[in-house]
Amino acid sequence: MEYKWTVLVNTTLGGLMGSINMTIVLISLPAIFRGLGIDPLAPGEFAVLLWVMMGYSIVLATLLVTFGRVSDMYGRTRFYTLGFIVFAVSSILLSVIPSNTKNTGALLLIAFRMIQGVGGGLLMVNSTALITDAFGPTERGRALGINQIAFIAGSLIGLIAGGLLVSYDWHMVFVVNVPFAVAGSIWSIFKLKETSKRITVPMDIYGNATLAGGLILVSLGLTYSLSPYGKAAMGWGNPWVLGSLIVGLVLVVIFVFVETRVKYPLFNLHLFRVRAFAYGNLANFVSSLGRGAIMFLVVIWLQGIYLPLHGYSYTSTPFWAGVYMLPMMVGFIVLGPVGGMLTDKYGARSFATAGMVIVAISLFLLALLPYNFNVWQFEMILLLNGIGSGLFAAPNTTAVMNSLPPESRGAGSGMRTTFQNIGQTMSMVIFFAIAITVFTAKLPSSLYDISISIGLPPQLASAFSQISPEGALFAAFLGINPVSALPTSMLSLIPQQALTALKSLSFFPTAIGPSFKIGLSYSIYVAMALTIVGAIFSALMGERYVHGESPSAKTGQNAINPQKEDQEANDGATK
Repeated sequence: MEYKWTVLVNTTLGGLMGSINMTIVLISLPAIFRGLGIDPLAPGEFAVLLWVMMGYSIVLATLLVTFGRVSDMYGRTRFYTLGFIVFAVSSILLSVIPSNTKNTGALLLIAFRMIQGVGGGLLMVNSTALITDAFGPTERGRALGINQIAFIAGSLIGLIAGGLLVSYDWHMVFVVNVPFAVAGSIWSIFKLKETSKRITVPMDIYGNATLAGGLILVSLGLTYSLSPYGKAAMGWGNPWVLGSLIVGLVLVVIFVFVETRVKYPLFNLHLFRVRAFAYGNLANFVSSLGRGAIMFLVVIWLQGIYLPLHGYSYTSTPFWAGVYMLPMMVGFIVLGPVGGMLTDKYGARSFATAGMVIVAISLFLLALLPYNFNVWQFEMILLLNGIGSGLFAAPNTTAVMNSLPPESRGAGSGMRTTFQNIGQTMSMVIFFAIAITVFTAKLPSSLYDISISIGLPPQLASAFSQISPEGALFAAFLGINPVSALPTSMLSLIPQQALTALKSLSFFPTAIGPSFKIGLSYSIYVAMALTIVGAIFSALMGERYVHGESPSAKTGQNAINPQKEDQEANDGATK
């Protein structure tokens, strides 16, 4: 097999494994929490849920640029292989966490997931750089499109596999990673080789420290802003949240200042003079910001509302939620490589822009659906969303990576993926804040009215309507009827007919459905606006640009001339 195809197949395996891991845990959280014996409605457990959900992403968001630079300095293949090994070890550790260990088990889960994030980060940041090294500019789009397909396909495979595996044992969602990681490690050790020229410069200690510290504090502040503080539904008034955000942002500003002063910066900010790099990263960031949490909210919509409302048991909803999301994967798989091949020939701008416009249209149509939607309309909208996402992903990635000089591909790929992960983290905060704000305003009256309608005494209906908004939101996602949290003394006061209605599959989805859909629609409209901004940034990327290639060349091999780097950056910036 020609070496470039060995690289593509191996990195596709890594992308598939990493993306399966991200969504398989997301969809399996109800079973994982039940297996550990954690009650997510108990006081203080909401923070545990946040860390289980977002700890992996925080590691990715804060270390990717550093991983990229270290790989540029000491070998991309070496650190890519290390990523497989770290991922394998952490998956084994996750698979042996004892059941029914409550918060002790949850802390182990969080810690091992963060170690797994280190392995995933090494794989993620180096896979794109390795493909860019192995393929010439006339083939990169197709190769990156195939790699992007693996990532999205893995995300949706994870949704289905998680639903299947947790029905047997929750540990299986981590065991399933081990064969992939071990096979990838062995294959990388024996088949991959270093083809890039290593850079021999000192490590930018101040740049690494300020960027990592700033992103960690910003990520922590955003994460804990979702947790209640005092009587407020959100944590924006928490001094620790405000302090983390302020200090984190100050450190990011200091990072930018440091990078303009040091001789060998962690990241060459002059690359932002290149139009394709600057606008490609901006488009990637706002598109991640727009869609990052929307699909998670759609999973809540399916698992907590639509599927129980249609008779699916809570234990089966993870699997069926994955099945219902399949059209999105189909759309991406069909358009991903097509977008990449068209980019190789015509450039990225038109296709990335069209992809964002299609995603915006799909979001608008999604917002119009009622909470108890027509399934065929829902599936066609998801298919349209997948088509748009596929048409955007490969062209955007190709445009950014084509604009990078070989010695900066690791750090540049890290910066690109950091923008994406920070966008997704911020997306969770923005859209959950919207959903919880709407819940706070509308859920109590909705719960009270439906409780009265089934014959619940007014005083009990009033008590039931005081369920916390975030508790209701995550109870829906985790497949828990809040009735189970009511004390036995209260349940004994409820008439049998009303109690039967309370415990039915349809009661809670009907009670929260209208409020949830209003909050979701507001979130979708914001996401749609951000996606349109992403389309504008994509349109501003300029014509086809490849670093080291003559601006007038449309095809051909990359002929790098280091002495003309500044001129090429200016050409790319003004084209």
